[in-house]
Amino acid sequence: MTDIYALSEGQSPLIISIPHSGTKVREDITKNFTAPARTLPDTDWHVDRLYAPYAQANDVTIIQAHYSRYVIDLNRPPDNAALYPGQTKVPLCPDQTFDGADIYESGHTPDDAAIARRLQTYWQPYHDELARQIERLKAKHGFAVLYDAHSIRSSVPRLFDGTLPDLNIGTADGKSCDEKLAQKIYRIADQSGFSAILNGRFIGGHITRSHGDPENHVHAIQMEIAQSAYMDEDSFAYDDAKAAKLIPVLEQILHAAAYGPAARVMPDTVG
Repeated sequence: MTDIYALSEGQSPLIISIPHSGTKVREDITKNFTAPARTLPDTDWHVDRLYAPYAQANDVTIIQAHYSRYVIDLNRPPDNAALYPGQTKVPLCPDQTFDGADIYESGHTPDDAAIARRLQTYWQPYHDELARQIERLKAKHGFAVLYDAHSIRSSVPRLFDGTLPDLNIGTADGKSCDEKLAQKIYRIADQSGFSAILNGRFIGGHITRSHGDPENHVHAIQMEIAQSAYMDEDSFAYDDAKAAKLIPVLEQILHAAAYGPAARVMPDTVG
């Protein structure tokens, strides 16, 4: 057992990764946080609630981080390279909120040694487990599909212009997932009544890019949901009415991901 992440192993070829919904932070870290950072505003709030019903009904593996992205960002490369050159960089150990407020009090930003410890303590175990689950399910089915589940406020001027579409699908510009599968998922999203885009502002972070290997039958997809589609962005409160409209669409997408063109059998129904 580990307190770094929660893991529920299933037998479906699908893995749902939820790296940014964690809210745990050790006291020796939070004591150096500024007031704006203590509310953890950039958390991927309630993402687990959106996917849990399908995962439980369909024997899907879920791995969910316990610790906040402010401790270390599991979706950034270990060398801290920029994911989106030319745009505002969110580093491996964030020092500012998405709105540009300092996370740490002056003089307490983690140094290289602290970042290296966090990398070993939090980042590496999560990625090791992802790799293990991918290999387990690939051995069972001949392929595996990694669905990296995220959400973000619909408007973050520091990171992107305007308002995000509701459903932002990323496959590293086609490098992390079979294109037929990506297009099938996009069509479901685009015809759902929610706005959708494939490989727009969010093409997938390090998890999608590093674990996706379609030539070797591992398909990785990132889904970035605009939080306005299922919650109140000001209070962070879950909105049951909004979520009730979104969840069936996500279930169709998950079903397509699990039983897409790589699968041997395409069941007729979900759940």
